[in-house]
Amino acid sequence: MLNDLLSRWPLIQQIHTGADGTGPESMSERTRNLQPKHHGAEVTRSICPYCGVGCGQLELHTHPGRLKRVKYRRPHSRRWEQLYLETAMDMIADRVWESRERTFQETRDGEPLMQTTAIAHLGGATLDNEENYLIKKLFTAGLGMVCLSNQARI
Repeated sequence: MLNDLLSRWPLIQQIHTGADGTGPESMSERTRNLQPKHHGAEVTRSICPYCGVGCGQLELHTHPGRLKRVKYRRPHSRRWEQLYLETAMDMIADRVWESRERTFQETRDGEPLMQTTAIAHLGGATLDNEENYLIKKLFTAGLGMVCLSNQARI
């Protein structure tokens, strides 16, 4: 029993095999069976959102540690609460539509205007020309927004 235990020690294995301690002889049973923290996660191709270059990246979207809720602090509240992403997105859509309905101007001085200045859009740096074109069409023609910009300066 003691010989079996000693023979599994990396130092003893290194002495017996003459190895340099950087190969399998340096691993325990536990380290031989270790898996990466993202083992079993599904991978999705995406674009890095941190600058205008638009480098490709791989995102782990089924990892058990992936956040599935958003933090929200209600007006005048001192505490944050967690909401499901779908709930937060519905809240945003409702607020955008309510703001548009409340502030939309069909005419000014008897002339057609069809706009709202109460809502703005700032696009991310990773949006390409086609995405910016579609966003501009949706938000100007669909919602009447006139305050649009994006970070695509490269």
